[in-house]
Amino acid sequence: METMMHNKISAQKAIELEDKYGAHNYHPLPVVLERGEGVFVWDVNGKQYFDFLSAYSAVNQGHCHPKIISALMEQAQKLTLTSRAFYNDSLGEYEKFITSYFGFDKVLPMNTGAEGVETALKLARKWAYEKKGVTENEAKIIVCKNNFHGRTISIISASNDPDARKNFGPYTPGIISVEYNNADALAELLKDKSVAAFLIEPIQGEAGVVVPDEGYLKKCYELCKANNVLFIADEIQSGLGRTGKILACDHEGVHPDILILGKALSGGTYPVSAVLASDEIMLCIKPGQHGSTYGGNPLACKVGIAALTVLKEEKLSENSERLGKILLNELNLIQAEYPDLVKLVRGKGLFCAMIIAERNGKSAWDVCIELMKNGLLAKPTHGDTIRFAPPLVINEEQLMECVAIIRKVVKQF
Repeated sequence: METMMHNKISAQKAIELEDKYGAHNYHPLPVVLERGEGVFVWDVNGKQYFDFLSAYSAVNQGHCHPKIISALMEQAQKLTLTSRAFYNDSLGEYEKFITSYFGFDKVLPMNTGAEGVETALKLARKWAYEKKGVTENEAKIIVCKNNFHGRTISIISASNDPDARKNFGPYTPGIISVEYNNADALAELLKDKSVAAFLIEPIQGEAGVVVPDEGYLKKCYELCKANNVLFIADEIQSGLGRTGKILACDHEGVHPDILILGKALSGGTYPVSAVLASDEIMLCIKPGQHGSTYGGNPLACKVGIAALTVLKEEKLSENSERLGKILLNELNLIQAEYPDLVKLVRGKGLFCAMIIAERNGKSAWDVCIELMKNGLLAKPTHGDTIRFAPPLVINEEQLMECVAIIRKVVKQF
């Protein structure tokens, strides 16, 4: 124990090391975490915090969930990677489990969310040429403005965020943007017969938890169906219980043609992503045409099964729906009390956001620093928006404690 204490790194040292040796592609809150359990994380000084970001919804099942960790450890001692050059004893079991869980014929396993999105785009293009009869190299993908689908060159080509795009060109062609939450604008673009797919986040996460009007997703889905265009749902952040249903698409009874999952698919223990589709779409890709060394590795398969099992067994979607209503209601009360600071509140399930008005040179960042000092960790997005997304294992008592912290901090400002 003594040597362990001896090797303990100070917060300042940890931050200095990252600053000196790491790329400066992140601007984290000045807190250095060393342990997590359930809804809590602890910093190197032993201070406890509520995690209200959940690693961008990757730890929906809570930090270090014992069932997921034990699946990880058990498999890690047996076999971690075979590549797809050979069969392994875990992949088929996982594929059967996840396809029946979400109601699809086939799954293509990858590792990160961005890889999942890339896979879906490649699938859609392949399908367009081989099944829809689009002229080679003419296929178009429609995306929504203010989306966030990842960081690869093709995905930032689909972005209109200057931070994501500037000086990373030239961009991948064949991508068109449409206004989010505007089905009529989509209908107009779908007149083009070379459109292969429409890619959408059912709720825009990085944009600041933007929830579209009720009926919008269903209308988009029906428009796609009428025009023989694939409806691709990026549920990497909005899926797996976050919004009060297993998938955000479930709120409108929409079954996407292609579903992309990641983040909480491993409960935050390991990079696991998946793309699900029908045989008609998935079997357009033949051996050698797409893949990943780590995709579908035995460790990922066992972790994925455990993570999805925990969601169902612990009724985390239901908990998210019930507590999400309470959280949104409480945030609305805070907004009504302090309308000149809190401009707007929105969300669905335990996926909420608060828009902060800049006052006396203080911004959402300063609010997050104060929340941190009071034991709650959240992070601003787009300057003025704070996302609130606790692990879905949170209980009502803990949630109300967090609401009290938020109210206290807002009152301070």
